[in-house]
Amino acid sequence: MKKLSVVVITNNEERNILRCINSVKEVADEILVIDSFSTDRTTEICKNEGCSVISHSFEGYGQQKQFGVNQAQNDWILSLDADEVVTEELQKEIKTLLKQDELPHAGYSIPFSLFYLGRILRYSGTGKEFHLRLFDRNKGNFTLVKVHEGLQMKGSIGKLNGKIIHYSYRDLFHHLQKLNTYTSQAAEDYFANGKKFSKAWIIFKFPVSFFVFYFIRLGILDGFPGLLWSFFAAFYGSLKVAKTIEMQERR
Repeated sequence: MKKLSVVVITNNEERNILRCINSVKEVADEILVIDSFSTDRTTEICKNEGCSVISHSFEGYGQQKQFGVNQAQNDWILSLDADEVVTEELQKEIKTLLKQDELPHAGYSIPFSLFYLGRILRYSGTGKEFHLRLFDRNKGNFTLVKVHEGLQMKGSIGKLNGKIIHYSYRDLFHHLQKLNTYTSQAAEDYFANGKKFSKAWIIFKFPVSFFVFYFIRLGILDGFPGLLWSFFAAFYGSLKVAKTIEMQERR
């Protein structure tokens, strides 16, 4: 049976971390928390729950997650954020999978559901998302980017059925805070890689993106939360373009 390390990155996540930890206790042989010097009770909660905790300065999401992977005791890794929860169905599926002597794939993509403004969104571009989170670290590594990191794998990728529930935003204020942070990080990556945008694109980016999220991806069927999600998703795309242009003009 393969052993599993669950690697979680944290920073001031006392509201979320216990829910995350409790969702993986039945499947994890190790829960490793990489904390970027939280000032709340995050590390205290983790240590009380028997997790291993390492403090490490935050350089970017890809860098932080890869650092955690490198420190883990086991080769099979489940990478989680503190605001994510593994469902019971996924727990059982992972347990069954890891009992095999040889797993058929190098990694596994997991379906995600977003909990937003009191409900799980079924549409809005979020209902069919899969993210590669369970993998053999000998066959893959995280891309070293500040935001929207991914895994580069050598080998085939399978799909699981059990879900991860993402409790990403406490409220609209929190959503706006994250948008501001993520768009700045995305713009920094664009700027560093020499990506350029026309100012005229900002005019079209928002309405086009909103139309896609609300009508084509059926955010309209998710009610008021779907409307707001589509609005902020479109705003995100426009804001990161605007911030990139701002950086270019400051050169």
